[in-house]
Amino acid sequence: MALTIAPDQIERIVWNQHQDPFEILGPHRIQLDDGKAAWVVRAFIPTAEVAWVILPEARQEFEMASGHHPNFFECVVEDVDELINYQIRYREGEREYVIYDPYAFRSRKLTDYDVHLFAEGNHHRIYEKLGAHPTVIDGVAGVYFAVWAPNARNVSVIGDFNQWDGRKHQMRIGGGGIWELFIPELSSGTSYKYEIKNQAGHIYEKSDPYGFQQEVRPKTASIVTNLDSHEWQDSDWMEQRRHSDPMTQPVSVYEVHLGSWLHGASAEPAIRADGTPEPPVTVADLKPGARFLTYRELAGKLIPYVKELGFTHIELLPIAEHPFDGSWGYQVTGYYAATSRYGSPEDLMYFIDQCHQNGIGVIVDWVPGHFPKDGHGLAFFDGTHLYEHADPRKGEHKEWGTLVFNYGRNEVRNFLVANALFWFDKYHIDGIRVDAVASMLYLDYNREPGEWVANDYGGRENIEAADCLRQTNHVLFSYFPGALSIAEESTAWPMVSWPTYVGGLGFNLKWNMGWMHDMLDYFQMDPWFRQFHQNNVTFSIWYAFTENFMLALSHDEVVHGKSNMIGKMPGDDWQKFANLRCLYTYMFTHPGKKTLFMSMEFGQWSEWNVWGDLEWHLLQYDSHKQLKQFMQKLNAFYRSEPALFTQDFSQEGFEWIDCSDNRHSVVSFIRWDKDQAEFVLTVCNFTPQPHSHYRVGVPEKGYYKELFNSDARDFGGSNMGNLGGKWADEWAYHSRPYSLDLTLPPLGVLVFKLDEEKTKAAEVSGFSEPED
Repeated sequence: MALTIAPDQIERIVWNQHQDPFEILGPHRIQLDDGKAAWVVRAFIPTAEVAWVILPEARQEFEMASGHHPNFFECVVEDVDELINYQIRYREGEREYVIYDPYAFRSRKLTDYDVHLFAEGNHHRIYEKLGAHPTVIDGVAGVYFAVWAPNARNVSVIGDFNQWDGRKHQMRIGGGGIWELFIPELSSGTSYKYEIKNQAGHIYEKSDPYGFQQEVRPKTASIVTNLDSHEWQDSDWMEQRRHSDPMTQPVSVYEVHLGSWLHGASAEPAIRADGTPEPPVTVADLKPGARFLTYRELAGKLIPYVKELGFTHIELLPIAEHPFDGSWGYQVTGYYAATSRYGSPEDLMYFIDQCHQNGIGVIVDWVPGHFPKDGHGLAFFDGTHLYEHADPRKGEHKEWGTLVFNYGRNEVRNFLVANALFWFDKYHIDGIRVDAVASMLYLDYNREPGEWVANDYGGRENIEAADCLRQTNHVLFSYFPGALSIAEESTAWPMVSWPTYVGGLGFNLKWNMGWMHDMLDYFQMDPWFRQFHQNNVTFSIWYAFTENFMLALSHDEVVHGKSNMIGKMPGDDWQKFANLRCLYTYMFTHPGKKTLFMSMEFGQWSEWNVWGDLEWHLLQYDSHKQLKQFMQKLNAFYRSEPALFTQDFSQEGFEWIDCSDNRHSVVSFIRWDKDQAEFVLTVCNFTPQPHSHYRVGVPEKGYYKELFNSDARDFGGSNMGNLGGKWADEWAYHSRPYSLDLTLPPLGVLVFKLDEEKTKAAEVSGFSEPED
């Protein structure tokens, strides 16, 4: 039979140089010499010796010829109106295989509208189109692949299923530079990559930017995954969140790195949900015999621990796939893939589901500021600087050895915006904490003069990055009201946590880095010198209501020689723990939401080690056990008093009583609830010198109950206090009509609240100041 196609077309297929192999391969309608309509079927099977087309329903078989190239086959099929679901049988040595022809499935999953939205940066669920998706076409199950690589000469899907041979499953390019192909009979669990050739023919093997799972490092292939298999049980939580405002609720976050909170022993393998053993993922040579706990094991250990401590949220250091453990997760290669170190995507869903069922929200660290140069990742993705800037003055963070996203490219911005939505949509997370926002906002961030390029207006602001953040937050809150978007932003960029419609970046919280630095500097001083640095304590209130601030003592404060929190505190061991309780209580009564990194709750001495466990053995000692108990009581107290969280971001929620007593290093202030109906009074003594008959002005007469004392005996303190409370004297003080005569414990914080029931009872009995 004469060939029905030109030899040069065959050569382009054989050498993987055709941008639309569907023009050559698969079924094509032709007209025979006698005028009859027929089909010609062509296939390129690099390892085949002979091949046949099989029509299973008609029970017919047609031998294919290989006239031009020994592995390029074709045959004519007559007397068939519709040629669908045919198969190809081929022989390879002594073995035979029967497959469906991927080039027989011509329908496209991406519509013109999908391509249009993606090109303008507004396809909010592009992850449902790009990537690898198990699907059924014409009754045949398989996997649909799609990848954006507009500058590539050719793209193929490779994996174990085709011996990683890029000639076997060549993709076609469509609108918007998106390559696609449906491969029949593949399913979830299939490992794959994209083989990408640039215009010079250089080959790059890339993980899928939109892949939902990757192999455990050091392997780097993507894995086909169905993210809709988990049966969520958190509908009540999700509905409640949708109707809530986290700005007026208690937010106390426990920041965790899952890989170093606790490890398991390699000799005790984890068990999958189906009862089979999980292959252990070892940690490093620094901890021989250890393995990571799985998401399911962490659900059974971490969630009860956090619930016992009373935190409202768990914040996970980045759980998107990353190749290097020592990056803590901040050098991401798989933005849509939950790291496989701790199990499968469904295992992570189970963990988050269990958090919600136990009343705990989940925040995930998100890293849109930079990405690593690893060869399988986004760097130089299609043989060009696709995701990053080509100019290293804009596209590289030399200090970190990473690349910067090109936020001005619509498709790149779409990748990031959709990625933020993805974690809320598929994993039901409750918030994101956006890492290193300042590095995104400033073109000269950590760059010397001459190493950066100004914007179009001659300034150093990265306008495209700011627009990307605004779009992300605007879209996020449109889809997921009640969510949290937290910025780690360390500069004076204005309106970070203001809505986008007034020109803000649209976050609803911003880490208060100024408060953190001032307070750590203050508490590291010998208490005698604190009298000269009262402004460290008071300055934060000058700007506390310009943004929606979160007070964070994070992982960054306990690494790189900075010491852990207990080690920063001066004095002997008793004073160290007293100082820490004092700091934490001041933090939880100061305006703003709260974040505390793991190990700080029980006073770990060593810095955080990403390859080790926390020092859990310390909990056998009373001082550490009592600090943990203190943290539990502090969280419970914080969550029980609306005055401490309903007006965190309004001047009406805070009032100084006295902030000028630097001689004694004492401050006192009031926190009001949102209706101004109730208040709590906080008095802080930042020195180890106790004070008797210390007078503090109060706005109302009556009995003030001592609700919380950081110096309580149960916490390891000296148990100095006010016998449960004090009656106000009709003695004007601090510009208030009444005052309290207090005993202030050393390095202690006291919190009082007017006991209206006891006060009214006294008024009825005719005694305004009964004896204590």
